[in-house]
Amino acid sequence: MPRVKRGNKKLNRRNKILKLASGFFGAKSHNYRTAREAVERSLQYAYRDRRNRKRDFRRLWNVRINAAVRQHDLNYATFIHGMDKAQIRLNRKVLSNLAATEPDTFKGIVEKVKTYL
Repeated sequence: MPRVKRGNKKLNRRNKILKLASGFFGAKSHNYRTAREAVERSLQYAYRDRRNRKRDFRRLWNVRINAAVRQHDLNYATFIHGMDKAQIRLNRKVLSNLAATEPDTFKGIVEKVKTYL
């Protein structure tokens, strides 16, 4: 059976993992075996959390809208229902931003929604 000459493939594979693990604590950034385990785990977390980030932001926007709407004697669910009735098509990200940065504009939206409730 002929001898297999691998060239740099093995070294490149190891260096790729160690490069991904740079900045990890202790042996996880130096030892290949522990680095590989840590990188696999970190990539799984990254994959999961790219999806969770969308949920977290929507939850944050809802909390901000609720806090802003309660200053105008409404609650979140009633406000969203009124937005639907008033046919105001603004998403929660924009509403949250308006509530935080432009309270006068947000107050105008709330007043318009109140007329439809």
